[in-house]
Amino acid sequence: MNSKLCPVSEKLSTLRPQVYTDPRPKEYFDRFHERARRRGPSFVYEVVRVISSLYAWTLLRARSVGANNVPETGPAILAPNHFSYMDHFLIGMFIRRKVRFMAKSQLFTPVARWVYLQGGVFPVRRGARDEDAFITAEAILDASGVVAMYPEGGRSRTGELQAHAKPGIGRLALQSGAPVVPIAILGSAKIRNWKRLRFPSVRVQYGEPLRFQREPGATRERQQEVADAIFAEIRSLYARLGQRVGG
Repeated sequence: MNSKLCPVSEKLSTLRPQVYTDPRPKEYFDRFHERARRRGPSFVYEVVRVISSLYAWTLLRARSVGANNVPETGPAILAPNHFSYMDHFLIGMFIRRKVRFMAKSQLFTPVARWVYLQGGVFPVRRGARDEDAFITAEAILDASGVVAMYPEGGRSRTGELQAHAKPGIGRLALQSGAPVVPIAILGSAKIRNWKRLRFPSVRVQYGEPLRFQREPGATRERQQEVADAIFAEIRSLYARLGQRVGG
């Protein structure tokens, strides 16, 4: 048996372990959810969008395909793959609508939480069955807003798409009945190379909206089935985008 690690396993072995649980109690985040349910993003959203877009347009040479697939009105769920902290900004910079992001609760630190709140971001407690995150997301969709949720559940640290989707994206699609726009982001896995003054070329492709019949009482198996269907479309978009860029 070959004792050598495969490239992905070797890369994982050198990464710092992630912390999936947040020690802060559920009640600590109630105010953030309340704010996100009652109010939309403030002017801070546009300020951050301009700054991040300038960075992406120039240094990352970010370009998009199919941004018009995002519905101009009504509720919508954006479902991108996730490699980098910049993915939030990359999927929002090419569309006019303001995107409400579901972000891991660990990011809500005393320094950053004001910006997140003003930008319409709301927390999800990873490692816990966070009902509040889904209540907030559905409230935003009920108000005809746009919510971004990563099907992989978190950032892939290997530079490759993760093996499976989490059922959460399927649950949100079935409970809300909102159309889901699959999104492939290519190149963002190498954004951290800026520390060595190497900037990747990034491409974002928005797929055609996927629509699922509303099923509020769907089983976890059904939620996983829908999540897998969404992620399969993301894989297909990602592969085609890679062929287009590589060719």
